Amino acid sequence: MSEDHYFTAEPASADERRERTVHLAGRDVVVETASGIFSPGHIDAGTQVLLRHLPPAPAGEVLDLGCGWGPLALTAALETPDARVTALDVNRRALDLVTRNAARLGVADRVRAVGPSDVPADATFAAIWSNPPIRIGKAALHDLLAMWLPRLAPGGEAWLVVQRNLGSDSLARWIADQRDDAGSPWGQIEKVASAKGFRVLRLTRPPE
Repeated sequence: MSEDHYFTAEPASADERRERTVHLAGRDVVVETASGIFSPGHIDAGTQVLLRHLPPAPAGEVLDLGCGWGPLALTAALETPDARVTALDVNRRALDLVTRNAARLGVADRVRAVGPSDVPADATFAAIWSNPPIRIGKAALHDLLAMWLPRLAPGGEAWLVVQRNLGSDSLARWIADQRDDAGSPWGQIEKVASAKGFRVLRLTRPPE
């Protein structure tokens, strides 16, 4: 499958569904995937690196930014019964898969798969987890992060994974330079891990 379509609303490829066994939240589970989304055959290397370094999801609102078929969103819901997960993507096929996988794994009441326009404008999140779509281009990526990272609640953490050779260090510097509408930094950005050519970045927003 070409991944040219994974960040579009309506993938051009045939919607061929398949079951895959994957390891999430310390257990093997069966999920449904399909062509036309990001990494349909397995949990991609970047997401695997991120999952190895993530803390348990907090109770409260968690955002999976660019959810694909749902490995991060499902992990948060499986690990933390009090987490309420918003799985966000522009790809409608991916959103359908997250919904179906959440039902399959018994966490449908904790995972809401939606497009950007379906998130209330005043929603904030105790945690944001993301393997962001770097290949949409730098300007579009910056616009995406500028829309969602300022939604981090006071005391919250955003965890991102980015390939080193696709600009992880420059992205960290860019995030460090950003300010919200009140002129305050988005938070403190740190490189907390490096593995298999990926950097794990953590953005911490100070408590009020």
